[in-house]
Amino acid sequence: MPISALRCALLALPLLALPYGAQAAENPSVVVSIKPIHGIASAIMAGVGEPVLLLDGASSPHAYSLRPSEARSLQEADLVIYVSHSLEGFLKKPLATLSGDAHQLELADVEGLTILAMREGGAWEAHSHDHGGHDHDDHDHEDEHHDGHEDHVHAEEHDHDHEHEHEHEHEHEHEHEGEEGHHHDEHGIDAHLWLDPANGASIAKAIAAELGEIDPDHAGTYQDNLKKFLASLDALGNDLDSQLEPVRSKPFVVFHDAYQYLEAGFGLNAVGSITVSPEQKPGAKRLHEIEDKIRDSNAVCVFAEPQFRPAIVEAVVADTGAHIGTLDPLGADIPAGPDAYQNILRQNAGALADCLSQS
Repeated sequence: MPISALRCALLALPLLALPYGAQAAENPSVVVSIKPIHGIASAIMAGVGEPVLLLDGASSPHAYSLRPSEARSLQEADLVIYVSHSLEGFLKKPLATLSGDAHQLELADVEGLTILAMREGGAWEAHSHDHGGHDHDDHDHEDEHHDGHEDHVHAEEHDHDHEHEHEHEHEHEHEHEGEEGHHHDEHGIDAHLWLDPANGASIAKAIAAELGEIDPDHAGTYQDNLKKFLASLDALGNDLDSQLEPVRSKPFVVFHDAYQYLEAGFGLNAVGSITVSPEQKPGAKRLHEIEDKIRDSNAVCVFAEPQFRPAIVEAVVADTGAHIGTLDPLGADIPAGPDAYQNILRQNAGALADCLSQS
């Protein structure tokens, strides 16, 4: 064989091997909606692949707008994991157009989960688009400046990733504004279900089983990772239980009723919620109502979320004697990855313990 022909033949060998090599290296393409669930999926997939996270930061799961690259990830996915059709409203249409080969795991339907009804009435203020309708008539004029945001836009609607803020505008703002009231399904089910570690364990089992079904070659790895995750979660639960035990009976109020799974999991004493805009200070009449409510509840702490302006939080709590804390169900400032779920639980439990222990 001439040297030139031999050289061409040798150069072609890696190319001929590519299809086999690519096929052998193929792992399931997994897309996950929110960071806490992505953390669980990442832990189960360790050593096999990395799932794609759609929502990082503080974007609202209910009204997010997919970027083109994220839409492509969905179209190419072997498995899409999300909490519920009502929570991730932005996924309804894309999921309906997925190929028939794509698996969908809706966690709200997973067996073994504790599912709670959302709370309204009494100390728990209505989950409404206008935050209870209290402020429209009694705002102080000097408090009506709120950076162009509508009074009823909720904290998790605000995307801190300014680079993509225009991409996150959505056509349903008039219909689905506000995270409050929308992490619940049409039957009144609270969908913040990941905040109970026992639910986290059930979610991990469901993810491992689903992955083993679509990727039997790595089923053993998924099960091994599941065992490690469950052991880690069990140890964390014991640690957090000890951390929260001294403050278990201390009453507290939240700006956003998103934490009853955490409360139930650790026996905490939330006594009510208040509904205010993250951008606009309530008027004098509404402030008095809130202050009376906090005092009457004997709340030791009032918990807002990171998106609330500090001045708003301080104005609401200032004359009540209660301390101020911050909770975050999505872990906006926690790095995504296999430790994210535990770190989100750890962060919120630590915030509760720190604030409640001040009394």
